[in-house]
Amino acid sequence: MKFTKMHGCGNDYIYVNGFEEQIDNPNETAEKVSNVRFGIGSDGMVIIHPSKIADFRMAMYNADGSEGAMCGNAIRCIGKYVYDNGMTDKTVVTVETKAGIKTLNLNVEDGKVSTVRVDMGAPILKPELIPVKYDGETMIDKPLTVDGKEYQVTCISMGNPHCVTFVEDTKSLNLEQIGPSFEKHQVFPDRVNTEFVQIIDRNTVNMRVWERGSGETWACGTGACACVMACILNGHTEDKVLVHLVGGDLLIEYDRENNTIFMTGPAVTVCYGELL
Repeated sequence: MKFTKMHGCGNDYIYVNGFEEQIDNPNETAEKVSNVRFGIGSDGMVIIHPSKIADFRMAMYNADGSEGAMCGNAIRCIGKYVYDNGMTDKTVVTVETKAGIKTLNLNVEDGKVSTVRVDMGAPILKPELIPVKYDGETMIDKPLTVDGKEYQVTCISMGNPHCVTFVEDTKSLNLEQIGPSFEKHQVFPDRVNTEFVQIIDRNTVNMRVWERGSGETWACGTGACACVMACILNGHTEDKVLVHLVGGDLLIEYDRENNTIFMTGPAVTVCYGELL
C-alpha cells in the first residue's frame, strides 16, 4: 500500500489514494498504520475516493480504527494532496464527507498548496443531533460533572460531536487523566471530542483537544470551529478568532448572515512511502 503522510498543525494522518489502492479492511489497517511502534505512527488514516456528488470523497479513520465523519485538518490536506499530485487543476474543490459536502479554496504558492480555506458549514446546536443526552433546546454553558468535578460545558456538532469547556490555563491540564472521562461520559452516546479553551482576548484563544478514538492530538479543525462557536455563544470573543493549538494556528471566522463557519490553516506533506 503506497501512502503519503501529511499533517495540518501537527494533526497527522496517513493518506491513501483510493483511486489506485484497494483496502479491504480499512478499520484494521488504520489501527495498524497509526501505531507508532509497529506501524507508521499517526492520528489515523484517510482514504481519498472518487465521488458521484463532489470532486472527491473522504473516508477517515481514527487511530483506534473507528470511522469518523469529518476532520478539518485532514480535509485541508486532501486539498493539497489532490492538487499537488495532479488529480485536479482546480483551486476550488468539493469533498464529500459523512458530514456533507465541504468546499475548499486552495491557496497555491510556487505550484503547491500552502494553506486551505474550508467552508465548514453550519454549527449544530440541537442536543439530539450532536448527540448529547440533554432535555433542553441547546446545551450552552451548562454544568457537567466529570470524575466528581463540575465543569460548565457547551456542546456543538460540526459533523462530529464536541464538548467545549473554558479553563484558566490549558498548559497545566492533565488531559491523559481527564480526557477519557469526557470522551466516554454517559451523556455522550457516540463518545465526544473535548476542547479545553483559554481566552486570551476578544480575537485570540488557546486550545487543547482530546479526540475520541485518538486521544490528545496537536490540532483539531472541527474542534477549533466548535471552540470559536462556543466562545461566541458565551460572549467571550468576536466572530473572527485565531486559535492557538499545540501544533500551530487556525483562523476561524463565523459568518452570522449565513450561519456558516470558515476555517483557514496550513497543509503539509511529510513523506511518501509504501507499507509492506
